[in-house]
Amino acid sequence: MVHPNGAVDNSRMPLPPLATELPPPALATLSRSQPLRTPCGDGAISWRSWGEGEPLVLLHGGSGSWTHWIRNVEVLAASGRRVLAPDLPGFGDSARPPAGQDADAIVEPLAQGLRALAGDAPLDVMGFSFGGLTAALLAAAQPLRVRRLLLVGSPGLGLRSDRLPLVSWRQAGDAVGRDAAHRSNLATLMLHRAESVDDLAAAVQAANLPRDRMHRRRLALTDILVRTLPAITCRIDAIYGDKDALYLNKLPQLAALLRSGPTFHELVLVPDAGHWVQYEAAEAFNREALRLLATAAA
Repeated sequence: MVHPNGAVDNSRMPLPPLATELPPPALATLSRSQPLRTPCGDGAISWRSWGEGEPLVLLHGGSGSWTHWIRNVEVLAASGRRVLAPDLPGFGDSARPPAGQDADAIVEPLAQGLRALAGDAPLDVMGFSFGGLTAALLAAAQPLRVRRLLLVGSPGLGLRSDRLPLVSWRQAGDAVGRDAAHRSNLATLMLHRAESVDDLAAAVQAANLPRDRMHRRRLALTDILVRTLPAITCRIDAIYGDKDALYLNKLPQLAALLRSGPTFHELVLVPDAGHWVQYEAAEAFNREALRLLATAAA
């Protein structure tokens, strides 16, 4: 389907599995996981699981997939956790949610999937960007479902009312042009240091974006996370890159808004890292995430 502005609507166009377009490093990580599926609308949520132990749920960002955690899943699993990373409904290999086009529509099919895979016990949930917003809505709607919440670069704080200017990769004439557009957009929005915009990041971006079928997302540009924090009863911590393009020159306001949540504990700012902090500064991020999870358990 083509919109009047000329953009292609791929929300109903079948695409080959995500794995067919992933580069070798991502395929190697994927090969060490267990594939799982749970119902979602007229299809299913695609999950990947690494490791054994207490479940740790990772929710990726907008226009993403499990690959947003490509540098984290195996390290977290090696700490003695069963890492569960879905392609959220409407992204990657997962069907669209049956009741909407934004984070609030994802909560119910996600909760049903978690119940099927991990039972009714409270879970630790870590959400990146749009996935952090989704995780917060889940924690507020189902307080017995989430034991602790770790937000990573999450929006919904009312600090932005517009999107960063990005290059249209769809209008690029060939593969070289599309790759250049993806790298430009990664540098604008996702990654701070030029060397972080590497071949793996560009390949993951190229594979993920055509599989984003949630085109009406708007909640991230509101203050919905701030309004949701008071309803969350579990412990909340957060990790952001201190060079996150979404919050440059707004880190004091960000910290104050997060701390307005009555169960909020600690904000970690990772030095010299952008929005996709768990990719750009994977070693520091993994260390801090594991520390916070252990602290929260105490």
